[in-house]
Amino acid sequence: MDKKTINNHQEIPSTPLAFFWYVSKPFKFWAFGAFFIVVLATSIGISVAYIFKLIVDSVESGNYGATIFLAFLYPTIVFVEQLLFRLSAIFIRNWMINAHKKCNDDLSVYVMNHSHGYFVDRFAGSLLSKVNNVSGSLDQVIPDVMWTHLTALVSFIATFVFMLFIDVNIALIFIVLLVVLFVLNRRLAPKKMQYSMELATSRTRFRSQLVDIFSNIQAVRQYSRNQQEKSYLENFTTEVREASNKSWTWTEVMLFWNTLVLFVFSIGMFYILVDGWRDGSVSAGDLVLVLALFTQITGTLIFIGRAFNTMARAVGDMREGLEDLLLPYEIEDIANATPLQVPEARIDWKQVNFSFEGQSVFKDFSLEIPASQRLGLVGHSGAGKSTFVSLLLRQHELDGGAIEIDGQDISEVTQNSLRENIAVVPQEPALFHRTIKENIMYGKPDATFDEVVEVAKKAQAHDFISSLPKGYDTMVGERGVKLSGGQKQRVAIARAMLKDAPILVLDEATSALDSESEVEIQKALEVLMEGRTVIAVAHRLSTLRKMDRIIVLENGQIIEDGHHDDLSKSGGIYERLWNHQAGGFLLD
Repeated sequence: MDKKTINNHQEIPSTPLAFFWYVSKPFKFWAFGAFFIVVLATSIGISVAYIFKLIVDSVESGNYGATIFLAFLYPTIVFVEQLLFRLSAIFIRNWMINAHKKCNDDLSVYVMNHSHGYFVDRFAGSLLSKVNNVSGSLDQVIPDVMWTHLTALVSFIATFVFMLFIDVNIALIFIVLLVVLFVLNRRLAPKKMQYSMELATSRTRFRSQLVDIFSNIQAVRQYSRNQQEKSYLENFTTEVREASNKSWTWTEVMLFWNTLVLFVFSIGMFYILVDGWRDGSVSAGDLVLVLALFTQITGTLIFIGRAFNTMARAVGDMREGLEDLLLPYEIEDIANATPLQVPEARIDWKQVNFSFEGQSVFKDFSLEIPASQRLGLVGHSGAGKSTFVSLLLRQHELDGGAIEIDGQDISEVTQNSLRENIAVVPQEPALFHRTIKENIMYGKPDATFDEVVEVAKKAQAHDFISSLPKGYDTMVGERGVKLSGGQKQRVAIARAMLKDAPILVLDEATSALDSESEVEIQKALEVLMEGRTVIAVAHRLSTLRKMDRIIVLENGQIIEDGHHDDLSKSGGIYERLWNHQAGGFLLD
């Protein structure tokens, strides 16, 4: 069985049936309890037909007392049956909502542990849709299995047993009918499964595109592209319509064949039944019993194809989601990986080789960054600066060589411990739709409010936060949309300050700030950088003037290495870049 791991110890099966059992197993008390109660309730319910037989027989025999007793017994049985089904609903509810939670919890954790490249290649909306498809399928499958498939199975068995006591030929015809319907629907179901998966895929594609448009709604408005986006979406809604049409049409084809088969077999059954009644081998009560039984299960027999269809659609949705969500991790901790220990924060790149999409980025790249050194990275776009940071965070696996922190190969330590020791202030701050306080505390969840205020002051964020109506309890909106670019950057800097990691990565950390704020932030960053190993990526070269060392990257190679004062007079690329600056920004 193909299984995927969570946190290196918990396994998730990637096939629908195994996954269904995986999320249900912890709650088997509720599952088996529901199974038992549904079987009991269905058995009692099917016995109503036998009560009809007894009533008819007692009426024919003139037994008034038995008739009265049976007449009052009928509503009692119906009442007990419904009570049992309501009890089964309690068991099914507890089973389903707990399995649903486990599904969402485990899938979310598994997906979060995917590598950086996994998320780069996918829409967030698409992943959300697939998680919803899997969990939604559970909500569909569990009630259907209990109240449709299980009740149908019990009804078929009970009906066969009753018919067997009345007339063997009728029972045999009934069994043949069930076999024919089962075989027929098994042959028709695969195509329905295919259409269901196509429908699930097309819906996922549409939702992901819609989320992408909503996420970039400002660009849509600024460029007046509402009509173009409408036309763009129509391609995806057309796919959904065509896939839905195929699925619906095939459902009707299945229902037609089921109805035709049921019609043919019912004629044969009723002919034998009436013939037996005429010759006296079948009583009027037996005739009523068979008619009542057949009436009870006729809908089930006709819509057995729909039951297959519903299950096929749910399984198709689940399979489509699991196949992508549970892909093997590109980057995993090795067996017995140890936590990273960082007493000094020395970083060594040793003959690193790395290629991305067939293009070599680093080849035999070596670099020593002593503990507590402040290193600036400079270079044109595509020089390898962003990849440098990604590899340090182990967002990609190396093709060769090693990156070591205090002598420990980062591929041999746990990824969580590696990233816990590195604080990153990115060029585009990633803020959650939570309060400002919660976003800052993301760097240290157990921080006190005084600590939050302290780092906010150092990051020049306290004043603007205090001016907001709810202060630190202000919700920032999706991706921090309620804050300006500079405000978001200051919150991100405060978060990194609070994390207090021995290694600090500044990726254009002051790019969104005005010049006056930048001066104040630089003062705060100087305090933050004390005693830490710092890697600062910048196009605004003025932010690197006080770095201990600056290296210039070009095509993944170090072409210049030194202090700002020396490089700015070296006659090389750095001097040319420095002289081409206007207002602190690099010109083409």
